[in-house]
Amino acid sequence: MSSWQGGPSWGPGDNGTPDWAALAEESAARTRRKRWLMIGGGVLATALVGAAVATAVVSTGSGGNAPGSSASKLPAPADLPEDTSAPEPSFSPVAPPPPPDPKEYIVSADKDKAPITVDGFFPGEKLAMGDRVHLKGATNRVTDCASGTQGALGAVLTNNGCEQLIRATYRKDGVAVTVGIAVFDTEARAKKTVDQAAGGIASLAGEGVPTFCRGGTVCRRTTNSYGRYAYFTVGGFTDGTRVTAQDKNVFAVGDDLTNFVFRQIHHRGRVQASQAAEPAQ
Repeated sequence: MSSWQGGPSWGPGDNGTPDWAALAEESAARTRRKRWLMIGGGVLATALVGAAVATAVVSTGSGGNAPGSSASKLPAPADLPEDTSAPEPSFSPVAPPPPPDPKEYIVSADKDKAPITVDGFFPGEKLAMGDRVHLKGATNRVTDCASGTQGALGAVLTNNGCEQLIRATYRKDGVAVTVGIAVFDTEARAKKTVDQAAGGIASLAGEGVPTFCRGGTVCRRTTNSYGRYAYFTVGGFTDGTRVTAQDKNVFAVGDDLTNFVFRQIHHRGRVQASQAAEPAQ
């Protein structure tokens, strides 16, 4: 039997007719070999890429180099240089002293050095307390404290060393009140005066205010002290009507004036304490 070298094989009998079954089997075998080669190459390529990615992840994730790698090592956080150019904040270990107490500057003449004047305690021509406005009348300042009093108060002021007495009268809606401030050397003398007080200061007329609270007329009187100052009020009606507990207007004007005097004395201490706290130039 003859064959064609390098060509397809022929069927039995070699009659020149191709063996179609054999050709189909060979073609299928070749196709299978190609498919497996392609699949095998793809798996190998995938494995190589995966290995490369895994190596990169290990190298970067560990903060160092993969075994056998010659790449330079990245500096760890502790290896980075510190920035020392910015100055660090500094704090004084000594706490600043507290501000002076304003009352320390009004308890005695040793610290209370500010001038004592009528306008210093009773400035302006009127006094506004909330929605109530009181017009200022006459004022007076004497060193003979007893001359501005009635009854036993003069002797009490003198015996406790009163240095001067300042008075001012205010009026509102037919009510007049005179307030007086007695100045002493120490707080103790002012307190003793209040404890011993009897009688009261004399009302001060003038500047549109007629004589009031004289000749036995019943009026309202108050006595208080703050620091080395004792202060008093006498208030009533300008037409001479006697004051009763129901006369709220008289009480309101008197209370406004006592509150105002207290604030003025405290303000005097606050100003001097503030000046003492200022650094020396």
